[in-house]
Amino acid sequence: MVSASNVYTSPRVVPLLVLGFASGLPLALTSGTLQAWATVSKVSLQDIGFLTLIGSAYTLKFLWAPFVDRYAPPFLGRRRGWIFLMQILLALAIAAMGLFSPAGHLGALAALAVGVAFLSATQDIAFDAYSTDVLRKPEMAAGAAVKVLGYRIAMIVSGGLALILADKWLGWGHTYFAMGLLMALCAFVTLISPEPESPGRPPRNLGLAVIEPLAEFFSRRGAMTVLLLIVLYKLGDAFAGALSTTFLLRGAGFSVSEVGTVNKVFGLAATIVGALLGGSLMARMGLYRSLMLFGILQAVSNFGYWVLAVTPPHLYSMALVVAVENLCGGLGTAAFVALLMALCKHEFSATQFALLSALSAVGRTYLAGPLTPPLVEHLGWPTFFMATVLIALPGLLLLWWRRAEIRALEGPG
Repeated sequence: MVSASNVYTSPRVVPLLVLGFASGLPLALTSGTLQAWATVSKVSLQDIGFLTLIGSAYTLKFLWAPFVDRYAPPFLGRRRGWIFLMQILLALAIAAMGLFSPAGHLGALAALAVGVAFLSATQDIAFDAYSTDVLRKPEMAAGAAVKVLGYRIAMIVSGGLALILADKWLGWGHTYFAMGLLMALCAFVTLISPEPESPGRPPRNLGLAVIEPLAEFFSRRGAMTVLLLIVLYKLGDAFAGALSTTFLLRGAGFSVSEVGTVNKVFGLAATIVGALLGGSLMARMGLYRSLMLFGILQAVSNFGYWVLAVTPPHLYSMALVVAVENLCGGLGTAAFVALLMALCKHEFSATQFALLSALSAVGRTYLAGPLTPPLVEHLGWPTFFMATVLIALPGLLLLWWRRAEIRALEGPG
């Protein structure tokens, strides 16, 4: 059995921290941070809700994943070549977002954000396939945890630090320039990351790249219910987080700098603890037990937002809620990523992971985003956050129902 210290220092695991950071950086810049920018620019709540549709590329990325599986840039291999190319294009596109503002050019800014989301989703296709291919089986839990750690650190930087920079130091435009520079720096790590020890052979043609991954997956027993589980598992978390930035600013009455500071300090600390703890617990508990425990915790953590909604604004209470949410959300995401990786065959890792992870975004993009504004308007913030706990229950019940299939994925060591 590989020790925790050895597995976390593996040359295949360590680069996933920075690559996970690059994967997570664009999401907040086209969702939470853009949401905050639009909020302080007096954009209507309904328009802010529709901005969540920018994330559609993350849901639809399985449509062009076979292209990424079949073809490769003429440098750095089939996986790293795509990652590097997308990182360079993302650096330019994110910086370009700083040239517009929600108040005067909401349409143009939204269109550019859609482009960023497309490039980011394509980077995710290649990165998820790379991490699935490069990790040895004993490294899977640690690799999933490190991916989540890097991803969530990026969410703190682009969703917490970015708010502070925009509010106190750089302004919104220059903050987006700085985020583009960070993405460019991540590309250097891609250059020195190792190739998979046994790289899979690309499909012989694009048609086979489309058909074979789907045929193999749907030939499995219980395939449809596993897909439904992927949609439902983090649905409560998605509803609670859809307008969380707007709630903290407009509903709970905190300032932009307060939200940014708490996200940066307490969110980052909880993220680090959650990711590393998640990897260690998964190695001991197994995949199914980890998914169940972490899923319950991430559902219960939504009660924290209810507390903020019914009490006067206090910085300490917000810090505690943000810390608990990041800790529980990080645990749940680490286990969820490990599940997706376990479900993929190496021959089709790009397309299968893209399909599965895109399904996981269905709830966030097409349910939580559009439905949260009317639910908040009809229920009010306190009742809404209570409802998000109930929304999480169907996914946990389905997980329990398919426990035999999930346990079969764990395999030996």
